[in-house]
Amino acid sequence: MRTLALALGLLLVLFGLTSAAGLGPVVVNREGEQRIAFLLGDPVAVITQPGVSLTWPFVSTDVFDGRWQHLSSEPREISTLDQERIVIDHYVVWRIVDPLQFRRTFPSGLLDAQKQIDQQARGQLREVVGQKRLMQVLKTERQAIVDEIVRRAGAAVERFGVEIGDVRLNRTELPHGTEENVYARMRAERDRLARKYRAEGEEQARTIRAEADRAARVLVAEARRDGEMERGKGDAEAARIYAEAYSRDPDFYAFQRGLEAYRKTLGKRTTLVLPPDHEFFRLFQSGGKLPDDGRVARPKGP
Repeated sequence: MRTLALALGLLLVLFGLTSAAGLGPVVVNREGEQRIAFLLGDPVAVITQPGVSLTWPFVSTDVFDGRWQHLSSEPREISTLDQERIVIDHYVVWRIVDPLQFRRTFPSGLLDAQKQIDQQARGQLREVVGQKRLMQVLKTERQAIVDEIVRRAGAAVERFGVEIGDVRLNRTELPHGTEENVYARMRAERDRLARKYRAEGEEQARTIRAEADRAARVLVAEARRDGEMERGKGDAEAARIYAEAYSRDPDFYAFQRGLEAYRKTLGKRTTLVLPPDHEFFRLFQSGGKLPDDGRVARPKGP
């Protein structure tokens, strides 16, 4: 019994000493940590879950951060499909998902891993942006470009035991030397579009005016035709009425026509030099009565 108690005591002391030195079989893993347990230099366990884990005695552990990490990049010039050079800087959100593979790939530590991740993300960004035009990068397809970079960069670093969560473009601008040239080309393009739209508008205006003029001529011609038809009908009806009235009382009609001739001929400041027995004065000579023959003098032309 004494021997057993002594052995247990020695084991407890040894357990305490190895645990205090980080070489014990009990490993406490905190939230966000990932550990690799090594026995005589060889990995024997990978611990990714938080809590207490049991391993072999006399093991050592390497700790890796399993949380999302932020990696910023320096601005670099990239050429687009239309040969425009733009300055882009970006950042990468990444984390370690396979600590054992990560350690094998980057035995020297985190700095080499960051350089390699940045290089892979930058290469994919350069390739994707190089297949797009300037306005697509700046405005029309920006989100699609970012999504494509994330997909490609994630596939490129998967062999490192790393996962990429996001790649974002912090700044996208033109280099100082080419900014004015790009603005001049943009203004020229806007002027070209303005001339094009203006010419199309003028052509449509001419077409509309020609169509309106044609329709107006048709309407005027139809109105004149209808007016002539109505005027002819009116003249015919007037002639019929005149003929009917003349046939009812020819003497009165002749008398009225004579008075009308006097009214039109004898106005103010009118002087006629005619012989007294001229037939133009027959109504005056007869005292307003019609002659026996029923003729009434009508004025002759000057």
